Amino acid sequence: MHQNPPMLRTSPINMDVEKLFHMTGGIGEHSYAKNSSLQKKASHMVKHITIEALQEVYLALAPKSFGIADLGCSSGPNTLSIIKDILEAVEAVSCKIMSPAPEFRVYLNDLPTNDFNSVFKSLPDFYKELKKERSGGSPSLFIAGYPGSFYGRIFPNNCLHFVYSSFSLHWLSQYMQIPPGLYDEQGRSINKGNIYISESSPPLVSQAYFKQFQDDFSLFLRSRSQEVTTGGCMVLILLGRIGPDHVDRGNSFFWELLSRSLAILVSQGQIEKEKLDSYEVNFYTASKDEIEAEIRREGSFELVRMEMFETESQLEKVSRNYGAEVAMTVRAIQESMISHHFGDQILDSLFEIYASMVNEEIVKEDINPIQFALVLKKL
Repeated sequence: MHQNPPMLRTSPINMDVEKLFHMTGGIGEHSYAKNSSLQKKASHMVKHITIEALQEVYLALAPKSFGIADLGCSSGPNTLSIIKDILEAVEAVSCKIMSPAPEFRVYLNDLPTNDFNSVFKSLPDFYKELKKERSGGSPSLFIAGYPGSFYGRIFPNNCLHFVYSSFSLHWLSQYMQIPPGLYDEQGRSINKGNIYISESSPPLVSQAYFKQFQDDFSLFLRSRSQEVTTGGCMVLILLGRIGPDHVDRGNSFFWELLSRSLAILVSQGQIEKEKLDSYEVNFYTASKDEIEAEIRREGSFELVRMEMFETESQLEKVSRNYGAEVAMTVRAIQESMISHHFGDQILDSLFEIYASMVNEEIVKEDINPIQFALVLKKL
């Protein structure tokens, strides 16, 4: 593991990301549970890929006890929705081949600060619904929470047959915090005025983010290679970018707009310029080539399938208050980090400005966030 520069210990952004970074819990107005519809729609677009991969690995391995992990499960309705899809898909195959369905071991993983309680509180109703749909019967299902960063070992050796991770792997390592290459020898940010890779960022910024992605993704694959049994499968859904340019009107552009929104608050005197200069997001959108190269280099998994999707058309975005929906989604994801760094008093103003900017930009020119869906088989 790389070590942070000595002076980084005094930097305002030097926060314990693993303890601070989490989706907004509960079921309130700004919670992730209420503001994750964009993720759900995007995941639904690739549901057929998930189900096909799941059924193939079940038929190939035929485990009596099926080990499944959802990495970066977060909280809210999306968490249990994918579990239900998995159960139904495997049960359908079992019925087709006239074999008893296996027992299901489902491990929900996220950072320790995740609102696991909201998930566990909803389990009794979830079990009741499953039983009702099966005319009094219910699957043999065991659900457990496994808190911790997936950039490292989480589970025992060879205990998993299927791993699912949706909208999590574009977040960088919680242990490494922000890429150390973003700071000079005095611990000062070299990316002043920006919170992510921007047109005005020095080349060292994109290099630092890319290097962190390489280290993190390799560690992720290496860790899973010990936990997933031979022939097991992973379906990974993550945000990405189309080509070699880090700056485009895709996922990176949403961070550019958030930078501009924070700059407006600086101009209004609501936050200090030094606070903006020292804030960087632990995020990276990799390209297809970068992802493929890292999988080949690590060598534990075969890339069976990789597809790229655009999440929505411009027509859909313009036909409703897209800016407000994006702002609420980003707030549910980033509120914990922004509040810690800038103070929670700026949140309402910041995301009102941000929503307005998104709506203004979408009218000028389309914003095309893309996602990749990967299917990997353990060698």
